[in-house]
Amino acid sequence: MLATAPERREVPTPTDGTVPFERVGRVDLPGLGSLDVWWLDSYGGGIFLPLRDAGAGESTYGGGRYILDTVKGADLGGSRDTLVVDLNFAYQPSCAYASDWVCPLPGPGNRLDARVDVGELLAR
Repeated sequence: MLATAPERREVPTPTDGTVPFERVGRVDLPGLGSLDVWWLDSYGGGIFLPLRDAGAGESTYGGGRYILDTVKGADLGGSRDTLVVDLNFAYQPSCAYASDWVCPLPGPGNRLDARVDVGELLAR
């Protein structure tokens, strides 16, 4: 994981109040770009790695997908300084399926210009 300046994001929700995230680093995806890695700074804690790629809105949910959300058990391993990131495990957030759910979506540091046509895709 690459070091980066700290940043805080607070995502407002109608049910849980504000959900805070702290940026803890970046991961480099060779040939694709880099993504911010976030720490969920509330209830269960955990690493959060969202992604919005060029296929968003066509082959995937328009708001983006999640690669890691360790508070929900989506964790492929690693250590304090490394993460296992496998785009084949990218999945749609809950809000892709029902408007009852409010999901933190990828910010500017979690967007790629390339398409990532692996992981969970929308049925056509």
